[in-house]
Amino acid sequence: MSSIQKISKILRTDKNIIEQLSEKAEKLTDRYDVFDRIVEENEALIKNRLQLKNLNEGISAEEIYKSLIDKIREDDLQLFKALGKPSFMLKEDVDVVLDKIKELVSLPDGFFLKKEKAVEFLKIEPPKKIISYLGYKDVNELISREDIFEIYAAIRLFEDAEWFNNVFSKQYLNLKATDFEKRKIEMRSLGQKWVGVAQHFLKKRYQNISHLKELGFIFVVPVELGILGEVTRMFSLALHYFYEVKFNSELFEKLLIQDPENFGKNLASIIRVDIIEKRPPDTDKLRWLILPRYLAKYDENDWRLMEPHISPEALYWIKAEKAISNINKIFRDVYVNFMFWQDLDFVGDYFKTATGIDVLVSFNLVDTIMSLIREKELEKYLYHHQESLWNKIFIEYFGEEKLEEVIKDNFIKGWVEM
Repeated sequence: MSSIQKISKILRTDKNIIEQLSEKAEKLTDRYDVFDRIVEENEALIKNRLQLKNLNEGISAEEIYKSLIDKIREDDLQLFKALGKPSFMLKEDVDVVLDKIKELVSLPDGFFLKKEKAVEFLKIEPPKKIISYLGYKDVNELISREDIFEIYAAIRLFEDAEWFNNVFSKQYLNLKATDFEKRKIEMRSLGQKWVGVAQHFLKKRYQNISHLKELGFIFVVPVELGILGEVTRMFSLALHYFYEVKFNSELFEKLLIQDPENFGKNLASIIRVDIIEKRPPDTDKLRWLILPRYLAKYDENDWRLMEPHISPEALYWIKAEKAISNINKIFRDVYVNFMFWQDLDFVGDYFKTATGIDVLVSFNLVDTIMSLIREKELEKYLYHHQESLWNKIFIEYFGEEKLEEVIKDNFIKGWVEM
């Protein structure tokens, strides 16, 4: 099987699409044999990791999958011990974990919505469910007694998405440069009172952590989910959100320069995570769609997943995985090591099951964490690895800096032509 056929199979896309991508990219870059090199690197990394786990080549897909799950379970336990066996039900324990993450990345200044503007939005469109839940008489009492960041976090957790997207966030359409300011990214746990607010959110998603791009706020709800891999999942997600918030802060500033008149409209589009719906006009150029959401979570056969595309989400995860690979610099006195997972973001291949069926196995850290979390449901994750592989193809031709640049320059349009 040729390298192009192999990668087409892994990405579940037509071989002709990959061949055309290769031809166009080669003309632009004079870089040849890129797909051969990706396949060789993929195979070398898989061989190395199987050797580290004392596994022979030719073993079944089930044995490889089990070995990866066992490895992340072992690493998660190491991290849990290194953090002092935290209880995520306790705000102080969560804050200890977040302090360690801040040591790893150090929170920079960003470009975010002013607090007074955030207050103004609340007064115009009060979050009625939150006011009722907390027993306040009106929005003025809510604002006077609660932290503005926590109120906005609660809106994301508790209020209807339809109300937020179609009512509340419409206020973002009129935002101007003067409504923003430079301040540090914030990362902290919410007060205990918000646990009840978050319960319905936690039922839908296996996470107690989220973020607010426009406010530069990453938050954790102090609640224990009681799932395997919980510590690593929270640690890695906090890093992912850090890089996402940082990226979007830089994107907001770029949008002001590119198109100041439509700044509010474009910012609202980013907050809603709008995504290209219709196929762009035909072109002879090399085109990449920009997909800011993991579409495979909802429909693994979405047409956009089969087109050449690049993923901001996979970019944040690459940065988070690089950071977590350096975790030893913040744990000098105890053993914790995530080096096994370094450089595996795009790695995966087909292996035969015990019954001789070819199945795709992802070596991606996030896919493995999520597979561990959903192990009882026998749900296996693959889409982080596949999206990382699309990014890897772009990076091998044009470089990681160019990847970030073209995403920022074309985020609103939804695709880039080269």
